[in-house]
Amino acid sequence: MKPRLKMDKIAKSLGGERRGKIEARGGYFGAMQLLADLQDRLRAPAGGGRSTDPRWTERRLLPLAPETLKRLEQLADKIRTERGVKIEPMQLAALLLERATDRLEVHDAEALFQRRKATGTGEKKG
Repeated sequence: MKPRLKMDKIAKSLGGERRGKIEARGGYFGAMQLLADLQDRLRAPAGGGRSTDPRWTERRLLPLAPETLKRLEQLADKIRTERGVKIEPMQLAALLLERATDRLEVHDAEALFQRRKATGTGEKKG
């Protein structure tokens, strides 16, 4: 296991102070943050099997467009080959979904639904 960094000690030795956690959102640094989250959270179960986040106890089916699944497969494959992290496409999807919902406010979700409804893409035809 990698040794944990003592961020308070590092900040003090550099003459600074910690002010909180900063999250990268996109680009290279966002990808590196995602990779660090994956490595930190995914653990092999005691009885063996695929690594997972122990907090993921709910199992649901998630419908996806074929293009979305293909993109998740490409991303997961790239993470596996370039970084050596064993991850499946839907594990990546679960982590991305968690990150998105952490940042999303209720009014943002409502606004998204209203835009889709206004353009006719959110309504069922019957």
